[in-house]
Amino acid sequence: MAGQILVMPGQVLSEDVLPVPRKSSTPLKLGPGLRYTPPSTITTTLAGPLCIDRKKNAVWVENNSGRYIPQTNDVIIATVHHSSTDFYHCSITPHTTFAQLPQLAFEGATKKTRPQLASGGLIYARVVAASKHLDPEIACYNPSTGKSEGLGELKGGMVFDISLGMARRLLLSKQKEEGKLVILGDLAEQVAFEIAIGRNGKVWINGNGVKETLLVGKALQTTDEEALNVDEQKKLSRKLLRQS
Repeated sequence: MAGQILVMPGQVLSEDVLPVPRKSSTPLKLGPGLRYTPPSTITTTLAGPLCIDRKKNAVWVENNSGRYIPQTNDVIIATVHHSSTDFYHCSITPHTTFAQLPQLAFEGATKKTRPQLASGGLIYARVVAASKHLDPEIACYNPSTGKSEGLGELKGGMVFDISLGMARRLLLSKQKEEGKLVILGDLAEQVAFEIAIGRNGKVWINGNGVKETLLVGKALQTTDEEALNVDEQKKLSRKLLRQS
């Protein structure tokens, strides 16, 4: 992860701050807080640090206090609100329109084998289409492979709220090196749990029991809210494990 530049809404990004891909065929990926205007203008829509990932040729504006805006390819945790003939209509955040989840957008789903999701059920899904003019569309499988790849209905467990910045850090491939996070790794050495991280600021945790689930959820929220560094995270994990 490269360094960060503070930007304000309405600022036009110059070419010298954008990542240069290793391969000329790699497209530039714009994340939250940026708007593209043809032929080559990129304008900021949020205030915050400009984050650049040169390996992925991606750039976005980090804004922990802002509302989540669905972006294509984001993985999110959503709640089923209601269903219609062909879709489940799911809530991503209280501030966005319902996302549409096709009832056959699951690995191997047919009209006979498709999941029967009840109102209030939780799903782990990927945003496959997002536009300010249309409701987001999500899916619980990879259309390229037909496999779920960890997506689908989330059974049991509990959901915890975290900041959008914390969600992004948790989703990094190298949490310790790039996100400065060790709390999950430390806890996993002593506590067994499943976890799903949503880019929309939601984390689903399912431990062996309520006590373990709450322990992991509390650890993540404390790390997020108090902006703990690596050493402070290690102290927190030891403290919580002693108390458990």
